[in-house]
Amino acid sequence: VIADGALDKTALTDDVGSEEDLYEEFRSSSHRYGHAGGGGEQLAINELISDGSVVYAEALWDHVTMDDQELGFKAGDVIEVMDATNKEWWWGRILDSEGWFPASFVRLRVNQDEPMDDYPLKVEGGKEDDSSSGTRRFGMGQTTKDQMRTNVINEIISTERDYIKHLKDICEGYIKQCRKRADMFTEEQLKTIFGNIEDIYRCQKKFVKALEKKFNKDHPHLSEVGSCFLEYQTEFQIYSEYCNNHPNACMELSRLAKVNKYVYFFEACRLLQKMIDISLDGFLLTPVQKICKYPLQLAELLKYTNPQHRDFKDVEAALNAMKNVARLINERKRRLENIDKIAQWQSSIEDWEGEDVLVRSSELIYSGELTKISHPQAKSQQRMFFLFDHQLVCCKKDLLRRDILYYKSRINMDDMEILDVEDGKDKDFNISVKNAFKLHCRDAEEVHLFCAKKPEQKQRWLKAFENERRQVQLDQETGFSITEVQKKQAMLNASKQHHTGKPKAVTRPYYDFLMRQKHPTLPTTLPQQQVFMLAEPKRKPSNFWQNISRLTPFRK
Repeated sequence: VIADGALDKTALTDDVGSEEDLYEEFRSSSHRYGHAGGGGEQLAINELISDGSVVYAEALWDHVTMDDQELGFKAGDVIEVMDATNKEWWWGRILDSEGWFPASFVRLRVNQDEPMDDYPLKVEGGKEDDSSSGTRRFGMGQTTKDQMRTNVINEIISTERDYIKHLKDICEGYIKQCRKRADMFTEEQLKTIFGNIEDIYRCQKKFVKALEKKFNKDHPHLSEVGSCFLEYQTEFQIYSEYCNNHPNACMELSRLAKVNKYVYFFEACRLLQKMIDISLDGFLLTPVQKICKYPLQLAELLKYTNPQHRDFKDVEAALNAMKNVARLINERKRRLENIDKIAQWQSSIEDWEGEDVLVRSSELIYSGELTKISHPQAKSQQRMFFLFDHQLVCCKKDLLRRDILYYKSRINMDDMEILDVEDGKDKDFNISVKNAFKLHCRDAEEVHLFCAKKPEQKQRWLKAFENERRQVQLDQETGFSITEVQKKQAMLNASKQHHTGKPKAVTRPYYDFLMRQKHPTLPTTLPQQQVFMLAEPKRKPSNFWQNISRLTPFRK
């Protein structure tokens, strides 16, 4: 690593002997940088607590726990921090519950002395304490609410400037140096490790300039920043590509971390750029956290914006827009994780014919047993059906081993319309049916008749067909698609796993990597699927595994 200028391969060995020596020289020098969120800030929190001050933190993500010593909460909950002596786990309280919680799952509230409007204090007699009324004046004629809005605006501006500095450090401190070492990194490797972070950097530079133009330095509470978020809501969707690639980046860094020269190289990059003491994987997590934080900041800003304020409607619209961006990114990430599971499922099916499921589909909508009745003899067959977006796959169970499935056929759902069939005699097939429905091809005289065992099962299938069409339409509107590389990689991974016969957790290496990094620290007892649940605690969970797990091959 060289600070500036062209690559000089001999520079690393002529002056300091080796890359290891360079690393040790930096470590022994005066370059010391504090850990973000630790050190002075942690000391200040504990001093406030010891002085009797009440310190509040706001939950960034859900913390679901079965341990009675831990404090569970939802994203957006306010926690009273009672002990922060441990850097990784803090002790806190919500109402009558106390317990440990991961410090990396919360952020300190911007307004520590704000009136707790949403959490009214109870006094003797059961009446609310009105000492924290929002009409109280603050300083130079400002109301408390105006001062609180000033605090939130200042936080948005300052964190945005810090974030730009952070992105610049990654682009200039790491990517620029890596490109000088063509002997160590290929362009494909750099794309895997850093994703589209350079595009994000360019986007954020324009965004922070727009914010600063709207910032009222003399009267920050009068700033009108909501329009900036509305203007850039579409551009923020580039975070989707970054978040989807992030697991691949972590796995690639995990592989490189086993080679000493890469460890020394990355550490020397950090020290030369004078960056704080966080490993590269920790720095690369920041964009993922940033897009999660916008809805929380805007929610807090809206809370302290009067309805008469010129910025109120824009902030309200911006909050909904950024929630939608976060939801879209989260949904795309979930869908991409599902393609590995779909590929594994297909590899377990015997006698597969035709194109892979992933060529046209990326989501399992529903699955179950149905009786299929075919022309011309109205022959009935018991089959397992799997409804994906765009197609319905039909499989047959093995006569002896019911956990083995054989591929039989598939139906293109794009050409079909669903017809509800009343109980009784069907005219097309000339037989009596119960709990039945048809799939009718719009362009040909192709009709498929299906019967469920129970009325409620039939209704679930009819609902599933509606959901399938809705999913296809949504994908078209949002432009969701899976690249050919991602499809091929998923099928290759499934093929390797199928040949070895060893079970493999799809996302486990990624989460193990997250748990090993310096910042943020994620406890091993925490369910890691909560990490990417953005600021939307009521997000509907995926029912993929609930559908798939009915099959014996997927049971442990």
